[in-house]
Amino acid sequence: MSSPLEAFMLDHLRARLPGSADPVEVARAFHAATHPGETDPEAWHRHLSAVRRAALRLAAEGQVQVLRKGKPVAPEAARGVIRLRLAGEQT
Repeated sequence: MSSPLEAFMLDHLRARLPGSADPVEVARAFHAATHPGETDPEAWHRHLSAVRRAALRLAAEGQVQVLRKGKPVAPEAARGVIRLRLAGEQT
């Protein structure tokens, strides 16, 4: 069973088809959706680690691809700047 964050991430990536998304973009969108009216412009930061962990779980399950420099990488090798896309999609 997926978490609300994982479900949100999959929906967000579906909306971006055929493209990909930065984990920061996902964290900002998730925060905006779950905390409407938040006045702290940096509050989304508290979701970033959870977004990256959720992305790695979804990648391990084969639902999401982790991209580094535009190329798919193994979830355990995902370091630094990454992007996410639905598994099986090509940009």
